[in-house]
Amino acid sequence: MSSPQWIGRYRVERRLGTGAFGVVWLAHDDRLQAPVAIKVMAENWAYRLDIRERFLSEARLLRRAASDGLVQVFDIGEHSEDRPYFVMEYADRGTLEDRLAAGPLPVAEALRLTAAATRGVAALHRAGAVHRDIKPSNVLVATAPDGGERVLVADLGLAKSLAQASGLTLTVGSAGYAAPEQLDQSDGIDARADVYSLGALLHHLLTGAVPGPPGKIVPPDRLRPGLAPAVRRAVLRALESDRERRWPTAEAFALELERLAGQADSDP
Repeated sequence: MSSPQWIGRYRVERRLGTGAFGVVWLAHDDRLQAPVAIKVMAENWAYRLDIRERFLSEARLLRRAASDGLVQVFDIGEHSEDRPYFVMEYADRGTLEDRLAAGPLPVAEALRLTAAATRGVAALHRAGAVHRDIKPSNVLVATAPDGGERVLVADLGLAKSLAQASGLTLTVGSAGYAAPEQLDQSDGIDARADVYSLGALLHHLLTGAVPGPPGKIVPPDRLRPGLAPAVRRAVLRALESDRERRWPTAEAFALELERLAGQADSDP
């Protein structure tokens, strides 16, 4: 796909990435004098009404959840050949996948980033949806007004309402991050599938390695000797194959990660 010069009233600068159903462009809003990210539906899906509805549902869900921990949607429209697009805030500090390029993160930073992502996912759950595809490339980082960082959960293309998720039979998710019930959905899935994925995210940030398949995960302290036992327990509880033994909610997991991050910051 060649680079368009304009998408609606937004001046395109460069491609940011390509996903299963769309392409994301960095563009500039000349009226507000601000950078934006624009997700445009891929040409090959333009005439599939079901995929089109899924694409638009992502924008509506992000707007409805309206959390500081989720990418914000500003506008929606149609590009050439009736392809829908939506305009989002631009995360100028990249993704957690970018951070991992240099190896495992400091413990306090890994805990803080995962806690923030977990807060965003909790907001999604409160809006009545489950993400189903949490992984480093779907967690973005933007500069906050005070110069700090904002962590933003993105790419809700596979998100489903919790009511629908209880009866899903289609396998979705990414290897190493998908909960076992996403691989065998005989009992459906619920918000605890995202808790598993968040645990996998933290495991990756701490060790630099994608977790193994459910039930065969190497404890993080084996890959990172000296890791605090409480951090190990928090990660492995999130990664329990039996969802009844996981953290019961994303909110509960976030609270524990925030507590552990505070302890890690105070360690000499």
